[in-house]
Amino acid sequence: MAVSKCTRLNGPLIKQMLDSVDSVLFDCDGVIWRGDQAIPGAPDVINLLKKNGKNVFFVTNNSTKTRKMYADKLALMGFNATEDEVFGTAYCSAMYLKNVSRLQGKVYLIGSNAMRQELEKVGIQQTGVGPDPISGVQIDWANVPLDPEVKAVVVGFDEHFSYMKLNRALQYLNNPDCLLVGTNTDTRLPLEGGKAVPGTGCILKAVETAAQRQAQTVGKPNHFMYDCVASQFSLDRTRCLMVGDRLDTDILLGSNCGLKTLLTLTGVSTVADAEAHQESGCPKRLGMVPDYYVESIAELLPALQG
Repeated sequence: MAVSKCTRLNGPLIKQMLDSVDSVLFDCDGVIWRGDQAIPGAPDVINLLKKNGKNVFFVTNNSTKTRKMYADKLALMGFNATEDEVFGTAYCSAMYLKNVSRLQGKVYLIGSNAMRQELEKVGIQQTGVGPDPISGVQIDWANVPLDPEVKAVVVGFDEHFSYMKLNRALQYLNNPDCLLVGTNTDTRLPLEGGKAVPGTGCILKAVETAAQRQAQTVGKPNHFMYDCVASQFSLDRTRCLMVGDRLDTDILLGSNCGLKTLLTLTGVSTVADAEAHQESGCPKRLGMVPDYYVESIAELLPALQG
């Protein structure tokens, strides 16, 4: 529907765009909230979209929370949301292993308790959560005890990531039949005040490098994240909108899946970033150019209230 890419969404164009979609997928941090604070107007936007008959979903690369934890956080901030509308990488990893890989065995998990809970909810047992202190010398490390039932290594955000965890992943992955699955490739997690901490992508890259293998990732921008939603709710991709603050994950996911895309400037990426991609002429970078942008999703409110 967009006449040209990277169009400022305002005036009558907002209603026109909203009329063209039945379902809206929102990233969370930097889009509907920042940390523990809702973006002003965001709860009203979500709640009015639903009141107007739109399907709303929340898609996040954060693997440290279960669907229920996200639903609770949304409710606390005033969003009308249910657990089955939340698609985080902890849940989507479990879905991938169960429905795509059809895993028969355990997982060696470099990740969080939330990931453990989502795996166990679909009947997949894991080992590995929590600290793994180092002891002995190199020959001991190379012969570290392994669980023979482990058939996959799954990598998400793990605050206890260590050399021994990296080593243990390598020993499992020396078996070519052992799967390697990562939640996402985000290398930095932006914080308030321009600060950042290393993201899951750094941990995943370390495991890939050690194992000399490339992981199958389930999070944005991989199309599996959208497939996970679409398979449960029968979405029509031509009538879906992806809303996000990151060009390399949210907007690229939308482009990869043929969805309309809207960049909001309350998070990471800027219009200048998008324009640089547009002017590059590089096909891969063009996938990171949104159809539309807004300063904040609160700008959708007048069209929804009208």
